[in-house]
Amino acid sequence: MTDVVIAHVSDLHLDLSERATRRALAVMNHLRDMPGPVDAVLVSGDIADHATADEYAQARELFELPYPVLVLPGNHDRRGPFRAGLLGAAPDDGELNRLVRLPGAVFLLCDSTVPGSDEGLLSDPTLRWLDETLAAEGGELPVFVCFHHPPVDLHTPHVDRVRQFGEERLAAVLERHPQVVALLCGHAHAAAATTFAGRPLLVAPGVISTVPLPFEGRPAVDQELPPALAFHVLDGRRRLVTHYRALGSVT
Repeated sequence: MTDVVIAHVSDLHLDLSERATRRALAVMNHLRDMPGPVDAVLVSGDIADHATADEYAQARELFELPYPVLVLPGNHDRRGPFRAGLLGAAPDDGELNRLVRLPGAVFLLCDSTVPGSDEGLLSDPTLRWLDETLAAEGGELPVFVCFHHPPVDLHTPHVDRVRQFGEERLAAVLERHPQVVALLCGHAHAAAATTFAGRPLLVAPGVISTVPLPFEGRPAVDQELPPALAFHVLDGRRRLVTHYRALGSVT
């Protein structure tokens, strides 16, 4: 098995403003200009800021990259407009859970959003879908489970109060499926790495802004730090290494 390289982007909060556009372009141009190869670009939610059709149209243009782009919703997205604008599907409000199978890995894109709330939760139907899909996939390919909300405290109060709750239910599912090599998420607007249910839990930094730790003495939401992204590299032994990159002085 050759290396699988995943570029991981999150929390663009596109609102058609010049600032949000400039920061998103910095990240997308960085990906577009790399010699590569990249096997997939994961965008783990809060793609639009107000979930309007125009915001998703802008996102669709930005995501025209020479690599597969995998998208899932965050708490600022709405399922109907997201489906219509990014997936070209009928705009219904059902949960957005999708399987994407690429040559070197499987991605299970889970909907952790709760309509009308900033908090996250994997519903019983989503957990049932995850469990059944993992069982059907078997263990031939490594699996990444992806969602927006981190299911643990990250020691950033601004984020922890609206993280993913009910996480013990997710842990029980993962315990049955050893082919899951990592969990990938966003929402925190900060690069972070920890573990969950014995797997790496890797949080992408924010594109639009950064949420510092409380002891850093910076604003609760820092608009000045540059946009950033993660690169996850999975080798043939299923060892995962993550690199984080901040992109200069874009504000």
